[in-house]
Amino acid sequence: MPEPLALPAGDSLTFIGTATTLLRLGPFTVLTDPNFLHRGQWCYFGQGLFSRRRTEPAAQLRELPPLDAVVLSHLHGDHFDRVARRDLAADVPLLTTAHAAHRLSRRGFRATVALQTWSSETLTDGDASLTVTAVPAQHAPGPLARVLPPVMGSIWTYTASPDTRPLRLYVSGDTVMYHELHQIRERYPDLDLAIVHLGGTRVLGVLVTMDDRQGVRLLELLRPAHAVPVHFDDYANFTSPVSNFLQAVAEQKPATAVRMLRRGESLRLADLRHEPSHRR
Repeated sequence: MPEPLALPAGDSLTFIGTATTLLRLGPFTVLTDPNFLHRGQWCYFGQGLFSRRRTEPAAQLRELPPLDAVVLSHLHGDHFDRVARRDLAADVPLLTTAHAAHRLSRRGFRATVALQTWSSETLTDGDASLTVTAVPAQHAPGPLARVLPPVMGSIWTYTASPDTRPLRLYVSGDTVMYHELHQIRERYPDLDLAIVHLGGTRVLGVLVTMDDRQGVRLLELLRPAHAVPVHFDDYANFTSPVSNFLQAVAEQKPATAVRMLRRGESLRLADLRHEPSHRR
């Protein structure tokens, strides 16, 4: 039997690789964008795009604790791969776009939940609740947006009990900067943590995931107290190094504390409540 992934006690975010993270929030264990291919294996992204994986994920699905849900930003091969199709339990709730929910249900997943923008799904366990709300995201500008699959960002609101302050997280998904992201700031001005998909991928010369400059612009717009970059060096078509993003953060000084995690490293979310915010 494989050794289980070592996880800290309490609420935490663990970076597995690509956009795959494991979040433990009280009684809830939730996985994002499962990509478990090994280094050197080919990944089919969609729309005729292929690439070999350059990195090794920190764990495989069988090494993770039981999952209460999976939040999938969109149906591309570096976010839901053939390992996930094979090994993910068919009855685990999959919270995703209508496009992905329809296709995954046809592949045998029995608990897909299609989230339209601003719709929510809530998990409960005793007094604890976790609400996942789909928020605007766009994979590409202009006509290319109609070629790539629909993508969603998500806001996660975790409440340990009715009398405690909620913890609010944002997962960007593979969005680029566009005007509708301002609605997130208007509705959720108090984000505790943002998980930011980077990479600077281009298709036909058009940016389809945020590069370093757009990543900083997102932080300046949404002003989360903390941020963790993901999705930045796992495939050859990720062309904007995370080092560029970290340098841009150092130069622009957004009102956000950026936390860089190595694969397999965890961030204790309880610590976020006690650290001084960089908000201005």
